[in-house]
Amino acid sequence: MILCFDIGGTRIKAATSTGGTLARLGDMPTPTHDFAALTAAIARFAEGIAPKAIAISIAGVVDPDTQKLRVANIPCADGRRLGPELSAALCLPVLVLNDADCFAMAEASQGAGQGHRTVFGIILGTGVGGGLVIDGKLVSGPGGFAGEWGHGPVAKTQVEGVTLPEFPCGCGLTGCIDAVCSARGIEKLHLSLHGHQSTAESILTDWQSGNPQATQTVNVWRAILAPPLAMILNTVGASIVPVGGGLSNVPALISHLDEAVRAMILRKTDRPLVTPALCTIEPGLIGAAAAAEAAFA
Repeated sequence: MILCFDIGGTRIKAATSTGGTLARLGDMPTPTHDFAALTAAIARFAEGIAPKAIAISIAGVVDPDTQKLRVANIPCADGRRLGPELSAALCLPVLVLNDADCFAMAEASQGAGQGHRTVFGIILGTGVGGGLVIDGKLVSGPGGFAGEWGHGPVAKTQVEGVTLPEFPCGCGLTGCIDAVCSARGIEKLHLSLHGHQSTAESILTDWQSGNPQATQTVNVWRAILAPPLAMILNTVGASIVPVGGGLSNVPALISHLDEAVRAMILRKTDRPLVTPALCTIEPGLIGAAAAAEAAFA
């Protein structure tokens, strides 16, 4: 049995996982500014059970060499060696993972990636992120940044006959996919192209209704996003790309992206490649538990 947690900036969700089957234990507010309270909260969920390990999904990046965590929305854990510190306090093995990596692991183990050797799970939501799973194991890379394809100055500025600005990104660079192809990014594109603000939800609703302005926005979005995604798939050889995040809730959009990506990759296939995720409920818990099962088998 794995005791697993999904720790966000607002709440901690807890569950046990036995053979991939989750049993929820409940949730509680995240003590974001008190590390001792955070440790105590996790310890309380462990009382009365005997897990073989603890697995944590968190919206941060864990350096695999130092085990230090970088997490903006839980200040008390930022810069801490969360895994080793919890392990020492609870006398249990502890695995701490980025939430996008957990999403990818969930899809590889129980979702759209089942039966695929190489799964590249991507997030298209508030941000653009991802995780890479090969032969059932997460690939983290130096610094823990493997799979973070949303960052790097690669977004085209000459697209579909229009010139776009290089949008600044929160990472400090300009021209990142995260800045222009996330849900907020598609809103920036629409404003730049048409001079008025609209929400991502409204843009996509209008697109599906045939609105010309929304159609141009979505086509520009796809023209920016598809080439770097196709290049990554050529590089890592992923045979399935499950998509999570808010934009994945519009299947027609993901199909639209899939069509473009499959036209650009070297391996030609008639089967869908970029597809909505199947683990839409608690992927953080599912993926964390699956990764711990692999790590502590």
